[in-house]
Amino acid sequence: MAKQGQTTRQDLEGLTAAATQAANTSPAGKGLPPVHLWNPPFCGDLDMRIAGDGTWFYMGTPIGRPALVRLFSTILKREDGKHFLVTPVEKVGIRVDDAPFLAVEMTRETDGRGRLLRFRTNVDDWVACDSAHRLRFEAAAGGGLTPYLHVRADLWAKVTRALYYDLVDMGEERVVDGRPMFGIESGGEFFAMADADEVRGAL
Repeated sequence: MAKQGQTTRQDLEGLTAAATQAANTSPAGKGLPPVHLWNPPFCGDLDMRIAGDGTWFYMGTPIGRPALVRLFSTILKREDGKHFLVTPVEKVGIRVDDAPFLAVEMTRETDGRGRLLRFRTNVDDWVACDSAHRLRFEAAAGGGLTPYLHVRADLWAKVTRALYYDLVDMGEERVVDGRPMFGIESGGEFFAMADADEVRGAL
């Protein structure tokens, strides 16, 4: 693996082979590789970037193969605010403009706890929104809010603007710690978006 600033096409081929091998370490070839158990040496930064719209780039060129993006996403890890692709034998740094995933589809179900929202990411992972996979809302640069969904470990998915409007449509007011808050319920949890008075004034 080349060091920082010396990435080559061979790096991508080698990483693809290593990622494929790593993917086969999951039980019975199913699920995600156990990246949380791996602590290999850092091998430098790779010229790979995940843009704010979820597009993966390698050396400035979009990676056009969804299967390859999906493969790399399974060995993604975040440590100390930085993102890495990790195999049992190496760790390389990559750049992430915002969140590494994008939540692009949402379904509404009902379970014993009431409403349950499920989100599909741009790499075809389905995540149920509940106490283990929470929604958080941050102020957007252009006004309004940007929702993020916890996917796994310290990895998040940015929720698309269209789905954000769907969440607002389903939102309700509740008193949280003595304050009226506007938010959304899913999986038995209430995820506050903002102060209810502020939301009423913005709508």
